[in-house]
Amino acid sequence: MYSCQALRRSLSAGEHDQVLSQLYALDGADSSLAAARARALRVVEAFQEHFVPKEDTPAALFSGPGRTEIGGNHTDHQHGRVLCGSVDLDMLACAAPNGTDLVRIQSEGYPALEVDLRDLKVREEEKNSSPALVRGVAARLAELGCRPAGFDAYVTSTVLSGSGLSSSAAYEILVATIIDCFFGGGTLDPVERAKVGQYAENVYFGKPCGLMDQMGSSVGGAVAIDFADPAAPVVKKVEYDFTRSGHALCIVDTGSCHADLTDDYADITREMGAVAAHFGKKFLRDVDEGAFRAALPQLRQECGDRAVLRTMHFFEEDCRAEQEAQALEQGDFAAFLALVDQSGLSSALNLQNTWSAAAPQQQAIPVALAVGRELLGGSGAIRVHGGGFAGTIQAFVPNEKLETFQQGMEELLGPGMCHILHIRPQGGCVVLK
Repeated sequence: MYSCQALRRSLSAGEHDQVLSQLYALDGADSSLAAARARALRVVEAFQEHFVPKEDTPAALFSGPGRTEIGGNHTDHQHGRVLCGSVDLDMLACAAPNGTDLVRIQSEGYPALEVDLRDLKVREEEKNSSPALVRGVAARLAELGCRPAGFDAYVTSTVLSGSGLSSSAAYEILVATIIDCFFGGGTLDPVERAKVGQYAENVYFGKPCGLMDQMGSSVGGAVAIDFADPAAPVVKKVEYDFTRSGHALCIVDTGSCHADLTDDYADITREMGAVAAHFGKKFLRDVDEGAFRAALPQLRQECGDRAVLRTMHFFEEDCRAEQEAQALEQGDFAAFLALVDQSGLSSALNLQNTWSAAAPQQQAIPVALAVGRELLGGSGAIRVHGGGFAGTIQAFVPNEKLETFQQGMEELLGPGMCHILHIRPQGGCVVLK
């Protein structure tokens, strides 16, 4: 590995410009490359300032990207199909082993954390916290035969918390990549790394998420995933260059927060699970759709109307995710856009995850969707993004309308709230070592 000094010299000399260009899907503009280089340098310098390592301390750069859900809204936890992708907003870390059993992480703008790896048991007081994710990742890797030890890391992030780009998954994949690199020989494949992240979030953090977020962050590129067997999901790269579609991918931050929404997310899995249980199944993927349709009157009484509607969404969205991947592979972007719009309508009307029933006065996502549709004027596509209830929306905007769309959304929500993203080819990775 490089020493911190060697990392700084080689980055400053532009020796890693090609790596950075590929990682962040840069368009060749000198300003974009200079910004990426400066950010990497800043992380190394901040690591040195915070942890004061010896001059020859070996260190490495790591990246855990955010993910965008392209199709399959709330299908993964029911063993359904999804379409997702890694994006060029990421968590970038400079890290080095510290020779102890302590993990010390300083995330830019947040309090420092310290986790003692001599105790890898679940701690109730850590639920819903970053230390829980670190401890959970280390615990699962230890079960898989790795011998996690202490390291120091300085992290900077462009994946905004609560953005719908899954900052938690980016963090889990980042930590798993660091531990695997330093103490596991770098042998863990991206699918296993995603499972490690999900385990940490489910068991230690306390959020009953599916596996899509972690897969989207870990695998890289646009990816179609079939979770019929979660222990061995079928992962397929979707060969499509979004930059040639004539549309930009926009993620719009509505300014609403995901905090305190765990119950809303849990209700979706609980209600879908109740319908599956009626048929003696645990997950909706194992339920026959015809049998579900035939049992609608009874299910309305037994499980409630919202559970029925959410199950309708699952069956339709599960098929739609596969159709979206096929449309992209066939180069039929118009068909893809129509499917994205259908997904958005189903999420709003059937899944009902655009606002929380616990706080009906907050409906930032429906407002943003309504204004976004007006700005698109029947072109492109727009939908809720990610888990929903708060956070972000996703839009595919014709290039000729991009400036007007961005301006209109930021007039509504504030400057810097409309992000133009790219699907990046790499998932969680060691950038430089």
